[in-house]
Amino acid sequence: MNDPMGISARDAGFVACTTCGKLHRNRFALTARRCVRCASRLHSRKPRSVQRAWALLSTGILLYIPANVYPIMFTWNLGRLQENTIISGILSLWNACSYLVATVIFVASMVIPVMKFVVIAYLLRGVRRKSRLTAGQKARLYRITELIGPWSMVDIFVVALLVALVKMGAIAFVKPGVAAIAFAAMVVATMLAAVAFDPRLLWDNERDEQ
Repeated sequence: MNDPMGISARDAGFVACTTCGKLHRNRFALTARRCVRCASRLHSRKPRSVQRAWALLSTGILLYIPANVYPIMFTWNLGRLQENTIISGILSLWNACSYLVATVIFVASMVIPVMKFVVIAYLLRGVRRKSRLTAGQKARLYRITELIGPWSMVDIFVVALLVALVKMGAIAFVKPGVAAIAFAAMVVATMLAAVAFDPRLLWDNERDEQ
């Protein structure tokens, strides 16, 4: 009976370069170990993909705590210093009737990061264990996670814009806080976790279960 999932390139005796995409025969990859086009190392799957992704994901989760606890920016206005965390900033915008801006920042800074944590952890767990979703459905989740990843940087863009625009000497200024650095590092860590993860492992696991 034919395999409903088809045959993988690795099973067919091919290895694709992860840098330029050129296909090589397994026999060549085992001897040369480098791509003939770009000289990158050849691997049938990303080395230590799951371990690296877990490490980066854990780093992102740990950075998410100071990113929400500490001030993301300081505002000095006519001798008054005000600290703003992400949550307090969202509440201030909401109370000022800026509902759309408050909603966008809430989704970008609170919902999307947590969703990425959950999805990446679920995919990493799915490599080792059975799950209700098929490999194709999990691959779509992975693509969605990659697509929405940069939108988490909205908070950082807003702070950078305010710092650049509000420069009125001793009257008023805006200064980024430690949470801005933690939040930017968290976004980078989760994006790198998605890059480190090899989605082909999902198909390998489903094929092994059949």
